[in-house]
Amino acid sequence: MKTLMIKNRYLCFISFILISFGMKVKKILALIVFASAYSCTQQVAYVTIEGQALGTFYHITYSDNQQRNFQPEIDSLLNAFNSSLSAYSKESLLSKVNRNEEVEIDSFFIVSFNRSKEIYEMSNGAFDISGAPIFSAWKFGPSDGGERHVPDAAVIDSLLDVVGLDKIWLEGSRVVKSDPRIILNMNSIAKGYSSDVVAEYLDSKEIENYLVEIGGEIRMKGKNIEGGSWRIAIDKPIDGNLMLGSEIQVVLQLTDKGLATSANNRQFFIENGKKYGHTIDPRTGYPVIQSLLSATVVADDCMTADAVATALMVMGLEESIKFLAKYPEIDAYLIYDDSGEFAVYTTPGMEKYISE
Repeated sequence: MKTLMIKNRYLCFISFILISFGMKVKKILALIVFASAYSCTQQVAYVTIEGQALGTFYHITYSDNQQRNFQPEIDSLLNAFNSSLSAYSKESLLSKVNRNEEVEIDSFFIVSFNRSKEIYEMSNGAFDISGAPIFSAWKFGPSDGGERHVPDAAVIDSLLDVVGLDKIWLEGSRVVKSDPRIILNMNSIAKGYSSDVVAEYLDSKEIENYLVEIGGEIRMKGKNIEGGSWRIAIDKPIDGNLMLGSEIQVVLQLTDKGLATSANNRQFFIENGKKYGHTIDPRTGYPVIQSLLSATVVADDCMTADAVATALMVMGLEESIKFLAKYPEIDAYLIYDDSGEFAVYTTPGMEKYISE
């Protein structure tokens, strides 16, 4: 745990000016001097904690003059979250549901499933957590080993029969499938949701300023250490670039929002000279081939931003622009290929977040 102390000198400066001008209103001056004496010693403490969860890393910064270390509680919370939605743990509720075991799902599962279904419908199936069998066929699923290659068309066609969130639903705390072969993968919404869960925990502790980042999905509130909005750098979607922050496209300045980015430049393979990215259209069973390279989404919560960023990458530029016009409460910064050059499309609301 790291703690940074920021002193507030604003009232000290005011009292110095008043005294210099020799103001004779003694009562007012006395009040200001008292306030400045207090504020000169007042400090705002920002605490930073880091760790591992959900198969990735997290970085959390929050203000707390009591300098409380919330890491044990946050780790416990994320462990419970992982036990519900992890596709990597064989003992998670998600894995048990995928094996058709009789289990009662928890609130984490219910919230993420219901929001997934809403975005599935909003995106006309572009976002679909039931696409797991197809993701695995392309070896982009959790724990898929072996060399990646293009699957047989007959395999893809057969898997499409068990894809679609209209084929699975909840009845109370039980999951009901129309076909036992249906498998779910929550990775495209779970990290964003986990950032929201941690943010809600910090809200419960009356923390007014924080930034929660889990695997690149971010939820923020209040002000940063310097007293301004939080600044988030978005990378250029350069193929094979694994060094975060080495090539920055834009810096966004915002707060009280969730933010997520989806791109194709870090997970792909090439076969017979053709590139196949990890963004697979669950409606067709094949990786998308289009000009959209990266989608950064800003929404009121990180779960929505995470899922919508994935949906936009599936939909492509033109369909994404139509989607965003239909849902103006969601903002996006889209980077696409324009004849070999990076080009950008932003929603009107996104422009106010771009830092000069």
